[in-house]
Amino acid sequence: MKVSVIRKAHFNAAHRLHNPAWSEEKNQEIFGICNNPHYHGHNYNIEVIVTGELDPDSGYVIDTKILKDLIRSEVENKFDHKNLNLDTEEFKNLNPTAENIAVVIWNKMRAKIDEQYTLGIRLFETERNYVEYNG
Repeated sequence: MKVSVIRKAHFNAAHRLHNPAWSEEKNQEIFGICNNPHYHGHNYNIEVIVTGELDPDSGYVIDTKILKDLIRSEVENKFDHKNLNLDTEEFKNLNPTAENIAVVIWNKMRAKIDEQYTLGIRLFETERNYVEYNG
């Protein structure tokens, strides 16, 4: 029997959506206010979804404490209260769109979570806008 365990977390970060290969006009046209040269911030919410077989002895799919600690070390400690463009290696050369942030988080978590589990990431950039990545 497969069950999904979902852990929610939160981090605040600033970013600027910008493609250096494009003109200022094209960046403004595509990214609008998100291209502000002085950056802007979001209160990001994430859901990390781990799906797998129930362990018959513990009754767990995965220990939520382990999941909480992984999210803290791989996401919150690296991105919370950071300027993603300036303060993180992951986005020095990668446009920090919600889509790219979700993929980066998935890759960081995938490297730490056993392959027997499927993994999904939901990243809420605003209350109304979110992306989901499942690898």
